[in-house]
Parts: sequence; structure tokens; C-alpha cells
Amino acid sequence: MLYSALVSTLVAAASVAATGINDFSCQSDSNPVVLLHGLGATYYEDLNFLQDWLQSEGYCTYSRTYGAYDGFPFVGGLKPINESAPEIASYIKEVVQKTGSSQVNLVGHSEGAFQTLYVPKFEGVAGLIDRIAAIAPPSHGTSFAGLYDLAYIFGNASREAVGDVLQDVGCAACNDLGPDGPAVDLLNNGQPIIQPGNQVTIIASKTDELVTPPETAFVHEAGVRNVYIQSTCPFDPVGHIGEAYDLNVWNLVKNVLDDTPNRSFVCLAGSPGK
Repeated sequence: MLYSALVSTLVAAASVAATGINDFSCQSDSNPVVLLHGLGATYYEDLNFLQDWLQSEGYCTYSRTYGAYDGFPFVGGLKPINESAPEIASYIKEVVQKTGSSQVNLVGHSEGAFQTLYVPKFEGVAGLIDRIAAIAPPSHGTSFAGLYDLAYIFGNASREAVGDVLQDVGCAACNDLGPDGPAVDLLNNGQPIIQPGNQVTIIASKTDELVTPPETAFVHEAGVRNVYIQSTCPFDPVGHIGEAYDLNVWNLVKNVLDDTPNRSFVCLAGSPGK
């Protein structure tokens, strides 16, 4: 109860202090920050509270719903990863052009975190990106708490059948991000994931119940810091959805944006595991 009250108070304060998200006249000493929401979310639901908080901390922040189907803008991130990625790259270019900045920093959660790795690699915008904070990306695919294990019960043929169903019901990204998903396989195609000039920090929770097992989020390449939330805040039981709203995660993101990985902050108990 105390934690919920504190979150509400800080979010309210952030909203009051913010000069306005997606404001291209915003001025800051830091690069513009582009935030990428997760699967099934939108720019105004998922990372919205974090965006307000970052704005109150002096950053200029920008976000847009990506991957939504025409006529149904209320759920984003459903389109195939390779269709959403050009949308995101175009928006990065727009932010750079309209703000007059030479580079942006990226913050993504879940599918959005996956896109912070995928877009620089395949969309030709790596040079426009400096720092990346990827919160719980399914970098190597996720079993979605073991659900995808059922897809293999009859071998690869059953996995392909599950993929076809997900495409048919309008969640191509769900198929992309599962084990052996097309986007996962492409990201891990034997060529480096991390692009030259990009400084990447991957933030994961040991109690993540959707990106499973949690260590599959990490990328073991030069230029990457892999961080468990619990390494800094051991009593934080935060789960996948809660990572977007967790004050400890927000501070870890701030450390990435400020390039102050060893900055200490007061850890709170953390939100429940979901």
C-alpha cells in the first residue's frame, strides 16, 4: 500500500513538472529520449509514467504507438517485427530532424526493448542512436512462461502450426518473439546484434514471468552491460509488466541515459511479481 501511494505521488509530481511529452520545442542538455512500448500496448499505456518521470528529470521525451493495425489504433505492437521496425526508424529520423539533435537515446520495454536492438541492426539508423536501455527484451526468444513449449509437443510441424495461428489472429509479433520466431532468428543470425557506436544496457528481472528464462534477455557482446534489477535492489520482486512502472527500474534507466552506471539510489521494496 505504501509503495503504491509513493508511486502515485511521484507520478503526479512528474506530470506536474513535465513540460510536455512529444514537444519538439523541448530543450535539454541530454539527447532526446525515444520510448518504445511493449506488445499489445500503446505510447500512452506502458511506458507513459516513466516518460513523464524522465521529463520531470530534465529529459525531452518522445513516443508513438507502432505496430497497430489500420482502424484499430488502441493496441500496438501486433504487426510483424519487420513491419514495425521501419515505423520506428522513421520516427527516430523525425525526432532527430525536428529537434535538431544529431542522436537520440532509446528506452524500450519487452517488444519495444527487442526493437531497440533490431532497428539499429536492420534499419540503417544506428548512427542516429547513442545509448540504449532495453528493459526485458526477448532477445533470444521467450517461451512465454512455458506456453511455447506446448507448441513443440509434436515437433517443428506443430510449432509452425502455432505460428500460422498467431499470424491469422493478428499477432504476428507474438510468433516473431517466440522460440525460433522469424525476428528472433534474424536478430541472432550470426552477425553482431550490437551496432558500432551504440552503448547498450539490458535490464532484466530474475522474477520475470513472461520473458522466460529471464537470462535469455541478455546479449553477451562487447558494448553491452547486462544488469539484473536484483543485483542493485535485491528485495525487488518485480515481474514483466511491473518493470515499466517500477521506480528502481526507472533509476536504472536514468543511470543509462546519464552514463552513470555506478550511481547509487534508494531502492524501494518494489512492486509485486506481476
